[in-house]
Amino acid sequence: MTTPLAQSAGAVPPVSPPTPDGARRALAALRTEVGKAVVGQDAAVTGLLIALLCRGHVLLEGVPGVAKTLLVRALAASLALETKRVQFTPDLMPGDVTGSLVYDTRTAEFSFRPGPVFTNLLLGDEINRTPPKTQASLLEAMEERQVSVEGRGVLLPDPFVVIATQNPVEYEGTDPLPEAQLDRFLLKILLPIPERTAEVEVLRRHASGFDPRDLAGAGVRAVAGGADLAAARAEVGRVQVAPEVLGYVVDLCRATRTSPSLSLGVSPRGATALVATSKAWAWLSGRAFVTPDDVKTLAHPTLRHRVQLRAEAELEGVTPESVLDGVLAAVPVPR
Repeated sequence: MTTPLAQSAGAVPPVSPPTPDGARRALAALRTEVGKAVVGQDAAVTGLLIALLCRGHVLLEGVPGVAKTLLVRALAASLALETKRVQFTPDLMPGDVTGSLVYDTRTAEFSFRPGPVFTNLLLGDEINRTPPKTQASLLEAMEERQVSVEGRGVLLPDPFVVIATQNPVEYEGTDPLPEAQLDRFLLKILLPIPERTAEVEVLRRHASGFDPRDLAGAGVRAVAGGADLAAARAEVGRVQVAPEVLGYVVDLCRATRTSPSLSLGVSPRGATALVATSKAWAWLSGRAFVTPDDVKTLAHPTLRHRVQLRAEAELEGVTPESVLDGVLAAVPVPR
């Protein structure tokens, strides 16, 4: 957004861009604000912060009632960014997401009406409930951050992040996401049932009058904006990755391509994603360099949705998680 020029000598001077420490404090405050609404999902909150730092998209998967949608709404309320929501349904059309051409009877011309994808943070709720053609409408937006209209690309706002949710246990009326779209998600984060103490805290809050539909009433407020994210991303970009660590990432990804349990291994895009998420995690941990442990920490959420099991392996009870565990145990770690 362009700041209007000062029109008087007493005008307030432009605000200085956030410092690295200021950006770090803003992200810490963001975590605190989300915690006012969501309990027991700290790993998911960290994953969302990493995605924001990497300009990446996130797929949240969990059974009903683990606060998937509430988590995204709380994050949106904590950010001074434009946010829109799309409830994916079987009758949703691609134009309902990206926008459509509308005929104007006054001018006898067609004009483009932008869809909800033209925002900073897009919540795609129950994304696997819509047909493949509507799911595919997000492919260009997620990868190229633009929408093609009459042969020309219309750029999306910056930042632009898609956070989608899906239910892993209900298959009636759902369509699995195609591999091409799964590969465009930076992270796939699994939301577990919270621990007992966290669940007790959830009940205590509800018994005390917490209303998940009223985040403002819960005290959630915007504490970070685009400038804070830009400053933090610049710092993440300065995090160093040694050649040995880069080789470790490549070896991990290549090992998935030769695994007898997989019909599809991790693509080069997945390898670059693992480097990016490891850099963000290192910065959040207060370091200016990536270690092999950072790579190990982010391997599962970054790679689990980029591999495909063979049918016979799936029948034997093999899971992407167990395959990745085996790869991490087999590939030598650089010293």
